[in-house]
Amino acid sequence: MATCSVCFRKCEIAEGGYGFCGARTCRGGAVVPAGYGIISGLALDPIEKKPLYRFHPGSRILSVGSYGCNLRCPFCQNSDISWSDEALLHAHGDSAEARAPWRSQREEYVLATPQELCDAARYYISHGNIGIAFTYNEPLVGWEFVRDTAKLVHEAGMKNVLVTNGTARPAILEELAPYIDAMNIDLKGFSEAYYHGTLGGDLAMVKNFISRAVQLCHVELTTLIVPGENDTEDEMRAITEWIASLTDAQGNEIGRTVPLHISRFFPRFHMTDRPATDVRRIYRLAEVARETLEYVYTGNC
Repeated sequence: MATCSVCFRKCEIAEGGYGFCGARTCRGGAVVPAGYGIISGLALDPIEKKPLYRFHPGSRILSVGSYGCNLRCPFCQNSDISWSDEALLHAHGDSAEARAPWRSQREEYVLATPQELCDAARYYISHGNIGIAFTYNEPLVGWEFVRDTAKLVHEAGMKNVLVTNGTARPAILEELAPYIDAMNIDLKGFSEAYYHGTLGGDLAMVKNFISRAVQLCHVELTTLIVPGENDTEDEMRAITEWIASLTDAQGNEIGRTVPLHISRFFPRFHMTDRPATDVRRIYRLAEVARETLEYVYTGNC
């Protein structure tokens, strides 16, 4: 039995078992990434799709995904790799031992070494690629592979981007910091009831992650507006006032220049019981955010 130290869950994992995320296991009494090198998706994307609007605009980046997530957002758009049968079996421990790891369960997945991904990123430089974005699933549940790959990408003179829910301990962020150039971090709402009750997360951990991340690299934030959950002007004002209070390592307030993407919800996965967010609501909340922040963008509209 060993304790995972990635996030607030602190999963106690038995030898050969899996943590909540489905992506970390116990081998030889130590917690290790079960999916090291397993790639579920690979695509050359516009940098704006991450979304990053103020980091090398007009460029492209090689997006790489694996599997697993430490949240359970009911509207997940990548549920096949985050909420899949294998991940849920691993998370709940129901006959997990009877199921082989992901690499033998999903033939469409491939194995790649950090060097192979770095070589792929370098190959696409001629197509406008500036590096690698770790995205699609939650990359921090396999942070060791991110670190090892990102180090090689830096050595090759390219950039690294992390698209994350920010649900990780400060030590994980510090381990990755030397190799990450930009992040888009989800700030999914601003109430613990929403984070804990609906998403299965921890708002305080995300806020701490963001507070430190803005001191380390370029950061943009994304808030998905879900009707009836986080769509009030009061909550948007609370979010933006907190963002505005963020400081650099010297204590200078820099939060007003941190970009915020306000994104429209569409019924997905386990949350099909409500309509898509009214576009007028997105635009109004963007107006509210601009009362405080310099860079506010709307998405999915």
